[in-house]
Amino acid sequence: MKVLMINSVCGIRSTGRICTDIAQELENNGHECKIAYGREAVPTRFEKYAVRIGSDFGVNLHAGLSRIFDKSGFYSRRATAKFIKWIKTYDPDIIHLHNLHGYYLNIKVLFDYLKQANKPMVWTLHDCWTFTGHCPYFDMSGCEKWKTGCEHCPQKKQYPVSLVFDNSKKNYLRKKACFTDVDNLTIVSPSQWLKDLVGNSFLREYPVNVIANGVDIEVFKPTNGDFKSRYGLDGKTVILGVAGVWEERKGLNDFIRLAKILDDKYRIVLVGLSDAQLAELPENVIGIKRTNNVSELAEIYTAADVLFNPTYEDNYPTVNLEAQACGTPVITYATGGSGESVPTENVVPRGDLQSVIKLLESNLTVKDVKNTKDFCDEYLSLYNSVVQ
Repeated sequence: MKVLMINSVCGIRSTGRICTDIAQELENNGHECKIAYGREAVPTRFEKYAVRIGSDFGVNLHAGLSRIFDKSGFYSRRATAKFIKWIKTYDPDIIHLHNLHGYYLNIKVLFDYLKQANKPMVWTLHDCWTFTGHCPYFDMSGCEKWKTGCEHCPQKKQYPVSLVFDNSKKNYLRKKACFTDVDNLTIVSPSQWLKDLVGNSFLREYPVNVIANGVDIEVFKPTNGDFKSRYGLDGKTVILGVAGVWEERKGLNDFIRLAKILDDKYRIVLVGLSDAQLAELPENVIGIKRTNNVSELAEIYTAADVLFNPTYEDNYPTVNLEAQACGTPVITYATGGSGESVPTENVVPRGDLQSVIKLLESNLTVKDVKNTKDFCDEYLSLYNSVVQ
């Protein structure tokens, strides 16, 4: 079986690692796989799978135009047309879509081809962008326009940022035209939460399978190291936060609030911060830049006493799984599918830091984490069912 995956990144961050996990398992089972991606560097060990769509210049141009005209996903026509020629040559048996946003692909050009090619397709939704006129998430704004038709977007200045025009109404209608009436398409959701949303969207015509994310337990496992001693954390209770990009929806402000009310026996460590964010941290918070070194991440997870994930908008966060695979309990907000990935008693209302502090004083447990092989076997089974 020849499988083509399409995602914004390859081998890095949560969605990119999901793609390469599946690719490796496919290869182990005698299948062939390529991952078409749009941006950022690919770790050397995954270059054999990688096929670049477009260029850095194209991504920057797409992003720049989107910041003015709010048409993310509707530029990069030439790059997408060139990529479609490559698909025809590669001739995959199945096409597995992931994140199509990220300023690298023209979704109309792609779906015009996909509807004509009529190949079996699986589409894993990692957020809600597919069925909205602009945003990947709408929890913080409380917006429900996506159910009937977007307009006057309250999150226009959130990713994918538009600083000038609001094109959400037209985007919604164009996405609906692109993504509906596609033969042989099966949607996958990592969480029941997102599956339920899909059932209320214009994608409701498609079957939806829930396949919870897994992690590589050969990498994310209890990993000894000198992290605590290097950062002067011996004797402290370490509360860890990890994000690919720290922004408002990831709860960075709640960590700052928490740092002000914790006593001295605790230390907060945040991984994934920018230089500007590092410069503004309180003295009792340790900041670390983003790392794509999974072994280093495993050591940090293991050194922590608890991972706190104060996400305000999320699907099924892999950081929760990675931490628990390393033996570290997770406290999270009742947000999206985040609470599905941890023990129920470890879930608190969004913004309720007093409940977080109470849990820090309790005996926290971890939830069993699905390993990569089991996760990938579910996808292989799905591939086989749709290809036949």
